[in-house]
Amino acid sequence: MYIFLDESGVDKQKGKSSIALVYITVDNLDILQKAVLNAERLIGIKNFHWSYSTWKVRALFIEEICKQDFKIKVALIKNPFFASSGYEYALQHLVVERNVISLIIDGKKGKNYERKFKKVLRDKGISVKKLKTANDESYPALRVADAIAGAIRYRCENSNDKRIIDIYEKFSKKILITLEE
Repeated sequence: MYIFLDESGVDKQKGKSSIALVYITVDNLDILQKAVLNAERLIGIKNFHWSYSTWKVRALFIEEICKQDFKIKVALIKNPFFASSGYEYALQHLVVERNVISLIIDGKKGKNYERKFKKVLRDKGISVKKLKTANDESYPALRVADAIAGAIRYRCENSNDKRIIDIYEKFSKKILITLEE
C-alpha cells in the first residue's frame, strides 16, 4: 500500500488546515498514476494543482480521478497548524496500516515536520525509511492528494458554496475517516 499525503492551509493563522491521506493499493498505483496523467491530458492541463485551477478544471479533474480505486483519510486541524498538537494526533489515528510500502509527502518539509512524522511512524513500528518527500511531478498521485486536501479545506471554510458541494459529493464515498480538532 502506498500513502500520499498533502495538506492545505497550513500557512494560515486562523481557520483550519486539512490533511488528506490518499491510500492506494500496490496493484493500483500505476493505474492511478496513468489515470492522473490521462485526466490532465483530457482536461488540457499540464499538472493539476488545486490553488492554480479554475472551478471547471477542479470539477473535471476530481470527476476523472474518482473513477479510480483509492481511499481517503482526512484530518482538519485548527490553525496555526504547527502550534497545534493536532498534527501528531491526526497522524497517529490516520496511519494505522502495517503493510505500507511507501509514505510520500508532497513537497520539501522542515525538520520539525519530518521529525514529528517520523516519531509517529516509529511509535507504530513502521520504518522511517518508508517516508519520502517528493514533488507532484515525480508522483502524479500526489496531485490527487492535493485536490482532496484543497477541496476539503475549501469546503470547511465555504460550506454553502454550491461549487464545492458538487465537487465534494464526487469523492465523499471514498472517505474512510475524518478527524476534526
